[in-house]
Amino acid sequence: MARVKVTREQKEAEVAGLVEDLKNSASVVVVDYLGLNVAEVTELRKELREAGVQMRVVKNTMLRRAADEAGIEGLDEVFTGPTAIAYHADDAVAAAKILVDSAKDLEALEVKGGLLEGTAVSIDQIVTLSKLPSREGLLSMLLSVLQAPMRNTASVLQQANPALRLAYALNAVAETK
Repeated sequence: MARVKVTREQKEAEVAGLVEDLKNSASVVVVDYLGLNVAEVTELRKELREAGVQMRVVKNTMLRRAADEAGIEGLDEVFTGPTAIAYHADDAVAAAKILVDSAKDLEALEVKGGLLEGTAVSIDQIVTLSKLPSREGLLSMLLSVLQAPMRNTASVLQQANPALRLAYALNAVAETK
């Protein structure tokens, strides 16, 4: 089988695409996938795709160039061996959560490091990130916190109503008799 010659323009376009992905992603997780069989990779990609996470297998030289052009430092040591990156434009937790959980089940999958909003992070930080709630979960928690003062105020105002207090008192007397 003949090797396909990649032109300089194609390489530059690939690097430019990687620069955009690195700059515009909430997080990027770098993994080593060597040893995964086709079925495992297919299942992993399916799970990532369902969460809106993109996954690309990339050459380390292209990834190094893209990181340099994007102004990202501290990832050179993770760009060794077979490398794939997983990223999401908005959700910083999604890729980390899926890949860290999958790495527990798939011995061949190894998380090597990553980026969080353009800053290099370690494996431990990726694991910590994977334990956070999803974006939707965090928004739900924020909404709950914002609603609490209004709910408490309504409850206090309701308790301050004299007619309501009289109804509670009459109900208490009726229950004792």
